[in-house]
Amino acid sequence: MCYDSDYVARNKSQDSGIAEMEELPVPHNIKISNITCDSFKISWEMDSKSKDRITHYFIDLNKKENKNSNKFKHKDVPTKLVAKAVPLPMTVRGHWFLSPRTEYTVAVQTASKQVDGDYVVSEWSEIIEFCTADYSKVHLTQLLEKAEVIAGRMLKFSVFYRNQHKEYFDYVGEHHGNAMQPSVKDNSGSHGSPISGKLEGIFFSCSTEFNTGKPPQDSPYGRYRFEIAAEKLFNPNTNLYFGDFYCMYTAYHYVILVIAPVGSPGDEFCKQRLPQLNSKDNKFLTCTEEDGVLVYHHAQDVILEVIYTDPVDLSLGTVAEITGHQLMSLSTANAKKDPSCKTCNISVGR
Repeated sequence: MCYDSDYVARNKSQDSGIAEMEELPVPHNIKISNITCDSFKISWEMDSKSKDRITHYFIDLNKKENKNSNKFKHKDVPTKLVAKAVPLPMTVRGHWFLSPRTEYTVAVQTASKQVDGDYVVSEWSEIIEFCTADYSKVHLTQLLEKAEVIAGRMLKFSVFYRNQHKEYFDYVGEHHGNAMQPSVKDNSGSHGSPISGKLEGIFFSCSTEFNTGKPPQDSPYGRYRFEIAAEKLFNPNTNLYFGDFYCMYTAYHYVILVIAPVGSPGDEFCKQRLPQLNSKDNKFLTCTEEDGVLVYHHAQDVILEVIYTDPVDLSLGTVAEITGHQLMSLSTANAKKDPSCKTCNISVGR
């Protein structure tokens, strides 16, 4: 499948100069199948009348209008694709920089190219709506490989921590029997990440200050911090998964990892969708045994966000007020990924 450059040059905005000929069959009963984050298959039915005169298909694909439309769409790319009349179903892949998890509309014409280069066309088909898919494991593995390049050397740590406002911890004690509950992950990070809006978990950090080896005293999420020994969350009875790699128009990058108790609902969710990491040997977060003691390391050059998929009782750790500042500029809540960053984007739709 390819663009017909002569057609595109003449018809970026209007179908001017193209005569309609009712004899060409109008596509109907359009079917969209095999949808991925950047491709789909399309097929339709046609009356047999004048079917042998069809030389091309015109496919009009547009993002469904909404206030959050992708501002980075290439304005000079026409929405019409001219494809030679190949057997159906036909694969459409990436011609419009298709974005994952995005709603589109599509309509089809049949066309017959004339000796003078003009086309006669049928009427447009009905308009069909569909939504592209999340990143597959293949796409996430590409992101994983990019993240591994910049992860940097490993630093030792001993606790996971979660920063929140005092009211959050008070609420947990009063309404949830002192157990922090998993909640659905927001839409921050890569637009195609399969965990956004779907995976339930509790966010933790483990990054340490280089000079002290301890958690930083500043936080964008609140002045109270829950700390828990690393082995309580990450141990041989848990699985580790790679979830995302992104930045927000900044020099530093984030990696999302998921820790799930073996056999838990979160583990089953991740097993189907995310690349699993070797807990003892990876570039981001490791748990190894030395002289009968579990030892933990995290990557130095990325900011790790760790999602734990089960409830966590506050009695397993401590809650205390931190002494630093609340740096809201570091918050990642619903933050959008920079689609132009060459470090953390892969060659599919943003």
